[in-house]
Amino acid sequence: MEQINLGDVTITRVWEYYGPVEMTPDTFFPGSPQEIWEDGASGLTPFFLDPETNIVNSAIQTWLLRSEGKTILVDTGVGNHKERPYAPVWSRLETDFLANLARAGVAPEDVDIVVNTHLHIDHVGWNTYLDGRRWVPTFPNATYLMPKDDFDFWNPENGHKPLLGRGNQNVFEDSVAPVHEAGQTLLWEDSYQIDADLRLDSAPGHTPGSSVLTLASGSDRAVFVGDLLHSPAQILDPETNSCFCEDPVGARATRRKLLGWAADNNALVIPAHLGGHGAAEVVRDGSRFAIKDWAPFTPYSEQAEARGRTSL
Repeated sequence: MEQINLGDVTITRVWEYYGPVEMTPDTFFPGSPQEIWEDGASGLTPFFLDPETNIVNSAIQTWLLRSEGKTILVDTGVGNHKERPYAPVWSRLETDFLANLARAGVAPEDVDIVVNTHLHIDHVGWNTYLDGRRWVPTFPNATYLMPKDDFDFWNPENGHKPLLGRGNQNVFEDSVAPVHEAGQTLLWEDSYQIDADLRLDSAPGHTPGSSVLTLASGSDRAVFVGDLLHSPAQILDPETNSCFCEDPVGARATRRKLLGWAADNNALVIPAHLGGHGAAEVVRDGSRFAIKDWAPFTPYSEQAEARGRTSL
């Protein structure tokens, strides 16, 4: 397991899946500038776009943080055995995520805090596991930090109809409600200070309760931006949304704000789904942004070739 240190915080990348997500750039990022995808210097191929199939590649991963003696997970991926009728690529998976977590030195009972940046299908899956015929919390000693706005939005009892109307079925019932019923959730609003180095802030747009986790330790800065970015294409053109953004206008505004902060503060931008090196430093480039440098993690495609597979 690879890790980096930022100030007093250790960051380890724990993967669940890397590979195609059965969507082309036109489908995943409608209206995105074609020249970005065609420009070989953009760095989008091969880690984020298969040049032969024109299918987007994506990573499902959890960021493991060790801070002030606490073990913290940022997002929990897709999970195993989940029924996902409108997202077949994520349905009934059988991955070795918990074994990968163990390789990083963490057992489920060791986890103190779980951060769900938002409550989409691929960010809450390992919140629970199937115990016989019941979904129970995977991390029995953890407090699960969930944005209240997303909890309320996705709660079927509230009758909200998502923009897309597809893709997040069953998720609240099997990955959110069991944790809440177990008394392990903390539903926060606006901002939440985890410790001296880590703070959660609301960053709506992708979903009503989307949030970011800011790390500020010593002179080091980083921001875990969840799904504000699915691809480096959205750094090169921050006006580009994914098709899953509930509030397109809000998502663009939030993305520009966060990228601007990261560029001005030399902060590492750490999205949820980047394969390749996983994270990047950014700089301003006129009305857009550019990648200054990549994080020192080994690209998933190289790891996958070494292991002979892309799904673990």
